[in-house]
Amino acid sequence: MATVDTKVRLTPDELLSLPGADRFELVDGELLEISMGAESSHISIRLVMLIGAYCQLHGKGLLFGPDCGYQCFADDPNRIRRPDVSFVSGGRLPNDLPPKGFIRIPPDLAAEVVSPGDSAYEVGRKAEEYLEAGTPLVWIINPDARTVLVYRADGSIIGLRENDELTGDPVLPGFRCRVSDLFPHPAPTTT
Repeated sequence: MATVDTKVRLTPDELLSLPGADRFELVDGELLEISMGAESSHISIRLVMLIGAYCQLHGKGLLFGPDCGYQCFADDPNRIRRPDVSFVSGGRLPNDLPPKGFIRIPPDLAAEVVSPGDSAYEVGRKAEEYLEAGTPLVWIINPDARTVLVYRADGSIIGLRENDELTGDPVLPGFRCRVSDLFPHPAPTTT
């Protein structure tokens, strides 16, 4: 396996040609390795399954996983971010098809699952970047606290706990699930 010097300044086109490029984001020309633990990956997949079922039923747009990169940040046109889960509404991409490289418009929904090693500052910074780029809905999912922070384009931030309902309005009208549906359920104990 090839090693990558994460201090080398790269362009988005150079990032696309790197082996294992889907494990990196690009900020200020520097590679940032994405580290996702098994728990975070499992939660992302659960979210993809829930939104995927909604999309299949309603035919609303395109759903993407953590290997999809977005190049849509006006303050840094070469920045690449890879949300753990993202959604782009129908009619926003040419012919409703994903491009070959990075998506150059902001997602309608960006969801980040807090992974081991993520700092609260970095995850909050990503949420702000998505909002500034024009993303109307951002979810930050915290497995340890079993909570979701919902950021909206109007500047509101709402904290949801396990028993609360997560909705996709206005991006995914009618989508709803309990926050607890995102997290693995412990096996029942026997006595």
